[in-house]
Amino acid sequence: MTTAVPATRDLSKVEFIALVAAIMSLNALAIDVMLPALPYMGEALGISHENERQFVVGIYMLGFGGAQLIFGPIADRYGRRAPLMLGLTIYIAAALAAVFAPNFGALLALRFVQGLGAAATRVVATSTVRDKFSGRAMAEVMSLTFMVFMAIPIVAPGIGQVLLLTGPWHNIFIFMAGLAAVIGLWGFLRLPETLDPALRRPLRFSSVTEGFRIVLTNRVALFYGLAGTFLFGGMFGFISTSQQIFVDIYGLGPYFPLAFALMAGTMAVSSFLNSRFVRRYGMRQLSHLAMFIYLLGTGFLCVLSLLGPVSLPVYFVTLMAVQFIFSWAASNMNSLSMEPLGAVAGTAASVFGFMQTVGGALLGTAIGQQFNGTITPTVGGQVLMACLAIGSVLIAEGGKLFGTGKSGSS
Repeated sequence: MTTAVPATRDLSKVEFIALVAAIMSLNALAIDVMLPALPYMGEALGISHENERQFVVGIYMLGFGGAQLIFGPIADRYGRRAPLMLGLTIYIAAALAAVFAPNFGALLALRFVQGLGAAATRVVATSTVRDKFSGRAMAEVMSLTFMVFMAIPIVAPGIGQVLLLTGPWHNIFIFMAGLAAVIGLWGFLRLPETLDPALRRPLRFSSVTEGFRIVLTNRVALFYGLAGTFLFGGMFGFISTSQQIFVDIYGLGPYFPLAFALMAGTMAVSSFLNSRFVRRYGMRQLSHLAMFIYLLGTGFLCVLSLLGPVSLPVYFVTLMAVQFIFSWAASNMNSLSMEPLGAVAGTAASVFGFMQTVGGALLGTAIGQQFNGTITPTVGGQVLMACLAIGSVLIAEGGKLFGTGKSGSS
């Protein structure tokens, strides 16, 4: 299972970040570009309850998360390029097949398969960054990657809205397949193999289970991974209900993509600032501070919602602040979970990717299914997720927060 590496000059740091971000963006695209189309899909495929439309996002996330446990050991055995090309092929084929889905069940099945293919993008992107960087340098690159990656949520709902104005919702899947083909060609031509041949692990049951054991018995890595899972659960809960909140509650209608873009833009700016600050203050200082601000912001909205309807300006401004700080917490926690596990980066990326996507999707779906025409279930779920994340970090750090880690470099 190999793919030849075309003879090209070495990637610059800028192109490397852009390419990794583009690979990661295919997952965000598969979620966010769908949001404006959910009502049309539900109507065309005979969905009676509006909350059922959320499964188009949730089932994709289950496939995306579960397959990472497979792609991780494969990436540690065969390198990063071959699993990426395999995953992109599956992603493109499923997207094209979804155009012809005869019913909602078939569409969900194909979305699950599309998620299976997308799993390779998450594993390869994360492990490639860990192959080339460590410590605060890794956190800086991950933040810059996330900044570029956030360009997709800025434009994806708008793209979806334009595609809906120019044709049926099926065109969204054609667009996804086409963009994945372009990014896949870019990766094939330009992405080098970053896994040191000396670090390749045999694809045997004993070796695979040993890799998982290394990951799951590292307390710091495991509980930072869990903290990220809870934060992503809160995020997915918001994403799954965002169309209902902005359109059904606040009546934004066609302006929903603009609201979503503003929030994503805030997160992109946050990621850039994190890349500047993390070198000076470290991953722990920034992520720990971010967790408490996230809890305060979501807690404020939760209390207001219990007292009565929350106006759009208050909700939106507070949500912008919450999304801004989410980027600091999530990006740095991801780096902290990967930092101790460079020798099994592919397996580590798959374990934490599985935790954060499957766990986050299940938690987010549970939050989304509580939607009752108010923002209370969504923001209440985010408060609960923030508390669980803080508890996980306390376990990871032995009850101490705002430290610098054993090496003092994180």
